Amino acid sequence: MATGKCMCGAVVLTIGELPHEYGTCHCEMCRRWAGSALLSVSVPQDDLTIAGAEHVRTIQSSDWAERAWCDKCGSGLWYRVTADVPHAGTYEIPIGLLDDANGLTMTREIFIDEKPDAFTFAGTRELMNRAEVLALYGVTT
Repeated sequence: MATGKCMCGAVVLTIGELPHEYGTCHCEMCRRWAGSALLSVSVPQDDLTIAGAEHVRTIQSSDWAERAWCDKCGSGLWYRVTADVPHAGTYEIPIGLLDDANGLTMTREIFIDEKPDAFTFAGTRELMNRAEVLALYGVTT
C-alpha cells in the first residue's frame, strides 16, 4: 500500500498496490498542467481510495480524459481516461504526490515527438510518439 497527498493535505490518496514503474508524458497539455513533463504511476480505479473528495475539482481536458486538482491548494491530483477506450478509468497519479516515491523506475516516455530538447532523462526506455499513443488509447483525432 502507498499513500500520497496534495500540498495542503486536504486530499489524501491511498493506492492498494503501488506499481514499481512509472511513465513520463511530454504532451503540451501535461507540460502546461504539471509545469514540466508529467511523471506518473498508472493506478486502476479499483485500487485507489480518495479521502477529501469534497476538495477535488475536475476539468474534462480532452475528448477522452479529465484532470483533477485540490480546490484548497491547487495541487494537480490525476489525469484519468474517461472515454470508452482502452485504459478507461485508469488514474495517472503524479509521483510527486507520493509520500515515498523511492524504488520507482521510468519505463516509458510518451509524446516523445513533442518533448522539448531541454528535457533529457538518463537511461533507456520505451519511447512512443503522438500517433502511437493515440492508437494505444484507441483515440481517433
